[in-house]
Amino acid sequence: MRKLVTAAFVSLDGVMQAPGAPEEDPTGGFKLGGWTVNYWDEAMGGFMDGIFTDPFALLLGRKTYEIFAAHWPFVGQDDPIGKAFNAATKYVATTSQDPLTWENSVPLRGDVAAEIARLKQEDGPNLLTQGSSGLLQTLLAHDLIDELRLLTFPLILGPGKRLFGAGATPEALRLTANSVSTTGVIMSVYERAGEVKPGSFAMQEPSQAELARRERMKREG
Repeated sequence: MRKLVTAAFVSLDGVMQAPGAPEEDPTGGFKLGGWTVNYWDEAMGGFMDGIFTDPFALLLGRKTYEIFAAHWPFVGQDDPIGKAFNAATKYVATTSQDPLTWENSVPLRGDVAAEIARLKQEDGPNLLTQGSSGLLQTLLAHDLIDELRLLTFPLILGPGKRLFGAGATPEALRLTANSVSTTGVIMSVYERAGEVKPGSFAMQEPSQAELARRERMKREG
């Protein structure tokens, strides 16, 4: 059985759209593409290297696949990430019948969640997502992600594609690593930690004002 690891760049308000360049994904009129570029430092490079240390297969949505397929095969063999991405198996969630031209690419069609659950049960390297905000909503809704590796940037982007959408299922996480770059980027690793366990700071005997407030909340919905 192999893990599914999600690595993502996110703004403080959870946007992950077009981190690398303005032309990357202007969907919905997004005008702030390339928002990660001015924050890179050595610590962030080390964190990213750690993501790619162990063997992996890429798991991508179609749009991210197309972005990568137009870039990584053309960076040359001297680029270590390009070399690793080109050699890795690429599983692509797609409804298109168009051929996947990047070497070692495998389409996932039909019930994508079931296909990915099946892949997780097989032997092989971990499945690693990059970008793929639409696919991530499916993974979150079906509770398929085992580990999150997030780089959270100190900026607010407003409208844009987000990491956690309305379909994410409640889940507790355990922080297993955390560091901060010289530019204020928080680099964190989270693992699954079971169900969310609510508690309460309310008084054991609520006041009449509190009881009235609760009744008002029920009425107002």
